Amino acid sequence: MAVGRSAALKIDWSRIGSSLGLKGSTAQALSNFKKRNDDAKRKVQMLSDQPQTIDFAAYRSQLKNQAVIDQIENEFKNFKPVSYDVGRQLKAIEAFETQAVKNAQETKGVVDKELQDLENTLKNIEEARPFEDLTVDEVAAARPDIDQRTEQLVSKGRWQVPGYKEKFGDLSLL
Repeated sequence: MAVGRSAALKIDWSRIGSSLGLKGSTAQALSNFKKRNDDAKRKVQMLSDQPQTIDFAAYRSQLKNQAVIDQIENEFKNFKPVSYDVGRQLKAIEAFETQAVKNAQETKGVVDKELQDLENTLKNIEEARPFEDLTVDEVAAARPDIDQRTEQLVSKGRWQVPGYKEKFGDLSLL
């Protein structure tokens, strides 16, 4: 247990979320766990600071009814704290840990995929030829929807793109 305490004291909660890049439900679950941990530490500290001995002689000197003091002292001496089976709580913590690891792995997978997509996009941008050097066939091969739309407009006898004059003006005056 001493190893667990020393490890728990070394946790830097402020850096965990940022260093692991946690977001969403995983980060929320971690902050909730930290809050429960802080509350438990505070309660343990508060209870350990309270006095744990009772001076029954002082009460006997102040109160007339000695039978009540004797009864309370007898109850105090015979008191046995109830022991709890913490197995259920440990199982809940293990389930939380398992879910947190699963969420972290899913997040890592999503982030890795996004990074790969961004690297591919960046590579395409860096290797792309300037727009001025592209041919119409290359543009049509890269974006077949442009070629399809052009065929559709030509088949209907429309030679002008709708909205072109409004956006760029009429160049026929030049």
